[in-house]
Amino acid sequence: MAASVEPLVVGRVIGDVIDMFVPSVSMSVYYGPKHIANGCEIKPSTTINPPKVLISGPFHELFTLVMTDPDAPSPSEPNMRELVHWIVVNIPGGTNPTRGKEILSYANPRPHLGIHRFIFVLYKQKYEVNDVEEPEPRSNFSTRAFANNLELGVPVATVYFNAQKEPASRRR
Repeated sequence: MAASVEPLVVGRVIGDVIDMFVPSVSMSVYYGPKHIANGCEIKPSTTINPPKVLISGPFHELFTLVMTDPDAPSPSEPNMRELVHWIVVNIPGGTNPTRGKEILSYANPRPHLGIHRFIFVLYKQKYEVNDVEEPEPRSNFSTRAFANNLELGVPVATVYFNAQKEPASRRR
């Protein structure tokens, strides 16, 4: 099952965050009823709670999920690249992140300037991961380096959405 990586190339996800890969696992991401498709726009107010993420694959296979923002603090000057929002390891295939071990708790997107990309990257693990330290701080994270340190190889699935600061509601 090879999905197209073209939207990931066009959106500069491949290049800025990950290297070229061939998707081999199905991953669906939902914020409430909204299914995340590559490049769709989501309001930050709908991302307060962690998304529902469904991962295909056999139960005996384990996966790592990383959520990151390569555009922090602004797409024109991403000097905090990447800002990591969530890390979960040891997710059994055919389940979701609630069945894995959360290394870094979910931090909802709060872009301040410009349109940010928020990227979910899924890796298939070669073995169970136990000694993973929480990245501190969340800024200047590298998804590539994290994957290399855990010997995860290339991603098996990736999806991203765009979000920008919502206008403040006017009060009288």
